[in-house]
Amino acid sequence: MLDLRRQHQALREEFLEALGEVLASQQFILGDVVAAFERAAAEQLGVAHAVGCSSGTDALWLALAATGIERGASVVTTPFSFFASVSSILRAGAAPVLADIDPVSFNLSPAAVERVFNGPRGSKVTAILPVHLYGQTVDWDFFSRLGQSRRLMFIEDAAQAWGAEWKGAKAGGLGDAAAFSFYPTKNLSAAGDAGMVMTNSADVAERARMLRQHGMRRRYHHDDLGWNARMDGFQGAILSVKLKYVVGWNEARRAVAARYAALFAKAGLAEAGPYPAYGVVLPREVEGARHVWHQYVIRASRRDAMREFLAARNIGSEIYYPIPLHMQQALRELGYKEGDFPEAERAAREVLALPMFPELREDEQETVVGAIAEFLG
Repeated sequence: MLDLRRQHQALREEFLEALGEVLASQQFILGDVVAAFERAAAEQLGVAHAVGCSSGTDALWLALAATGIERGASVVTTPFSFFASVSSILRAGAAPVLADIDPVSFNLSPAAVERVFNGPRGSKVTAILPVHLYGQTVDWDFFSRLGQSRRLMFIEDAAQAWGAEWKGAKAGGLGDAAAFSFYPTKNLSAAGDAGMVMTNSADVAERARMLRQHGMRRRYHHDDLGWNARMDGFQGAILSVKLKYVVGWNEARRAVAARYAALFAKAGLAEAGPYPAYGVVLPREVEGARHVWHQYVIRASRRDAMREFLAARNIGSEIYYPIPLHMQQALRELGYKEGDFPEAERAAREVLALPMFPELREDEQETVVGAIAEFLG
């Protein structure tokens, strides 16, 4: 699925120099290196403020808390995402309200979100947490209009979308705040866990910085109930090196995605979709979006058998995500049941992520597509 050795080998000396600077400075938590990364990251995405933190999950909570989402509020999000998209809302004290997904983009469906506001759970909704899944932004034209008409807050879950765009505007600066993850599999990745809150609001940024340090503005003076969610200096150093290359890596991912599409078409395996019949349905870049291909996710009707077939040939794959959030045991108290979100449930049965990283070679992609052709044949 991912071979970071190819990426890291070329950057080894830069990493060692950057880590050596942290050792010399003894600023192991936050410090000048993290601050420099925050400034450079904000500049790259064209956002006013960036606040480094300990993980993407903490970034989601910090973004929610810093924008004033608290107990009594309801936040709309998707059932087809990583667990943190919902758990962070609960941690902020708010109530998650789920809406189904679009079968093509796998992102929140505008029609499904509209139905939420026309239903019994819509009256307390004050914010939406849209997930830019797999590296493609949601339909921001719709959410922008919705926010203006209903005076909603927007917290982007941009964990998988560093560098993604909607009509030229980058993810991270579309809403009131955004959360990024630098988990090692991400397009921009740390050598461990790290995350970031981005916002164009000075007040939100200041509050996020306070909350990430146990609610302190001054040492040992706690103004609010914060958390220990600080970024390590070593992670800031690694990320500062990688930040210089991530734009090129995203372009390489786009080239890998284009090669996949060409290989599947040449093999006669690609179906129009949105649902698979005998072949596979390929992911698409929707109009208005610029996809950064964090994952390359196909749909297949015999997904589980296909995955076993690939594994037997030492070809990696992964399912993002096999169980929709409304069907998770830990979230049963949300009050949803199987059948409530048919698009998310069907996607969970059909999606399969194929190997995707900037250094993936064409011959390796040919091997992947050839194995899928053999399975389908």
